[in-house]
Amino acid sequence: MTTSPALSVLDLVPVRTEQSSAQALASSMALVERADALGYERYWFAEHHNMAAVAASTPPVMIAAATARTSRIRVGSGGVMLPNHAPLVVAEQFAALEALAPGRIDLGIGRAPGSDPVVTALLRSSGPTSDVDRFPDHVQNIQSLMSPDGARLRLTDGKVYDVHATPAADSAPTLWLLGSSDYSARLAAELGLPYVFANHFSGAGMDQVLALYRDGYSPSAEHPEPRTFLTVNAVVAPTRDEAHERALPQLRAMARLRTGKPMGRSETVEEALATPLDGLGQQMIEDMRGRWLIATPDDAAAEIRRLADRHQVDEVMVVPVAGTYATEPLDATPGRVATLELLAEAMA
Repeated sequence: MTTSPALSVLDLVPVRTEQSSAQALASSMALVERADALGYERYWFAEHHNMAAVAASTPPVMIAAATARTSRIRVGSGGVMLPNHAPLVVAEQFAALEALAPGRIDLGIGRAPGSDPVVTALLRSSGPTSDVDRFPDHVQNIQSLMSPDGARLRLTDGKVYDVHATPAADSAPTLWLLGSSDYSARLAAELGLPYVFANHFSGAGMDQVLALYRDGYSPSAEHPEPRTFLTVNAVVAPTRDEAHERALPQLRAMARLRTGKPMGRSETVEEALATPLDGLGQQMIEDMRGRWLIATPDDAAAEIRRLADRHQVDEVMVVPVAGTYATEPLDATPGRVATLELLAEAMA
């Protein structure tokens, strides 16, 4: 176990009050450039739909843009919600990304729809995509399609048809399974794939799920040992007071989500401070504060090392959830930039 785990980033591309999606995307592109310069291991984009506070809806598009702005950091999806997409389309998109940035692409796959039932139905309205019940088959199909040998389909007339996501591919993206329950952990262990538990979303049962994954792991040619890392929501600032202020907009957004209240664009820090939530919402906020990383640089670095040691991982992926003050530029997120900069410096 290393004393200083590698650091990575998961970006939901937050959209705040009065900010356009274009401005939010611009701020995320600046953030991935900074993460690349700071030495972060990887940078993943999430997939969510029809959420005013989140502009991360098309990971492949954002990954392509990010690879053009970076030189060494791995870039990927955290994750592609496979039930929304045909496996061949996913394989082709990520094979093309691998061709654009060889050795730098991660394909993280999840089972959740990433939206509400209405939008989920719209995503699948053009025809059947990746049936949730066939998730294991589709994961393996994507593996085969992205491999140099491709996949072989047997047609109804008995003929065999060869399919390649990219003919004569020289390399393939690293495939990860993502989840917040034991289902994907069991499947990742069975297939010999890396696995990430979505601790930033729900930390319940993480130790048990990771133990299940490691204990049941079947070695594969690409991954002879189980491989996983920890995710955590993070706000790092020069002072404790600023860290807690910048954490408040996202804490309140998560409390509203979990109590079924309407959600718009993320609040500014000033808006969050001005309008307290009710008792249940406030209790949720206090519960989440204890699980999130909200700290000054030295305290944050110490907590990162403690988490890595406790959960036996050599990498920690932070979700920079620092909010923005009203006076800060609409096309930038200084709090998120500071979180990455201060944490990297303290961990060095």
